[in-house]
Amino acid sequence: MTAVRRLHHDPAERPLVTIWEVTRACALVCRHCRADAQTRPHPRQLTTAQGEALLDDIAGFGKPYPIVVLTGGDPFERPDLAELVRYGTSLGLHVALSPSVTPRLTPEVLAELRAAGAVALSLSLDGAVAGTHDSFRGVPGVFDDTLRAARWVKDAGFRLQVNTTVTQGNVDELPDVLRTVIDLGAALWSVFFLVPTGRGSALTPLSAPEVEDVLHWLHDVSDLVAVKATEAPHYRRVAIQRARGEVAELGALHEELTAATAALRAERGDRHRPPRPPIDVNSGRGFAFVDHLGDVYPSGFLPHHCGNVTERGFREIYRTDPLLRALRDPAGFHGKCGTCEFRDVCGGSRSHAYAVTGDVLGSDPTCLYVPS
Repeated sequence: MTAVRRLHHDPAERPLVTIWEVTRACALVCRHCRADAQTRPHPRQLTTAQGEALLDDIAGFGKPYPIVVLTGGDPFERPDLAELVRYGTSLGLHVALSPSVTPRLTPEVLAELRAAGAVALSLSLDGAVAGTHDSFRGVPGVFDDTLRAARWVKDAGFRLQVNTTVTQGNVDELPDVLRTVIDLGAALWSVFFLVPTGRGSALTPLSAPEVEDVLHWLHDVSDLVAVKATEAPHYRRVAIQRARGEVAELGALHEELTAATAALRAERGDRHRPPRPPIDVNSGRGFAFVDHLGDVYPSGFLPHHCGNVTERGFREIYRTDPLLRALRDPAGFHGKCGTCEFRDVCGGSRSHAYAVTGDVLGSDPTCLYVPS
């Protein structure tokens, strides 16, 4: 089995994933929100007709169609959400949803969206206990609501993904979050490594040695649940090194996380799954983000404007924008990311590089690895 999955198509021609922030309205006030979500929709957010035009444009890439994730804010704040899902799926697009857990998320709404054709849905769980998660979300009771909503999502027939943002304040809870992810029957656990942007600038991200420890631990537990490391593309470097049998010098955090997972492993016995190899996608290279106003960015965590879909088509922007083209050529990256032997399969987090150094093509400060 390959350690890293490569795209079967040219990422310069079409993205694998397109995220569309359908609104910035949201009832929560998450401490790590990259977007500084608001209580009301922006008056200039894309209309239904403009949204359908965007979906037409995305479908115009042809097969294999990009995966389209409708996010926010809270996409459930849009009254036309089912209409947009139905339209996108009628074009052959694979549509997923990433809502907030609020009173708008009900079994009835989930059933409507599933009937409209949405196939997957992600929920956030940023702690193993209510105190941690509710502190992240800024609203008491959201932890318990999320556990209940996860079961509704599964009952409605969606593929469930759980997203967890990891910081210095909750990293020690990851083993217990993992247990909950497994208990909920999630198909994928996406662990986001905090990018200090938006409201998230007030939180403390992990140090590079801590990121390395967590990435190796995630690789360790990837036989228990499918794992995705978001804004940590060096997880692919770790997967390759581990496949080669290269032994890493890891720190106390890896040891602590491993010890805290021992009981779960004992309970699981021989119930393991083949690890899911990470896929070679990065900001602007197989991935793009469209915000609520139609502005295009390499990712939601990388606020470098590349154009607007109401002025130029999304396909044209994705294929021709100078920054997006530069992000597809790791040989042009600066510092160690430009000389690293893993640059073509990793490339470092462009969002972390920009947030910390101001250089979108600079070295990823969260990567411990020193190229040989």
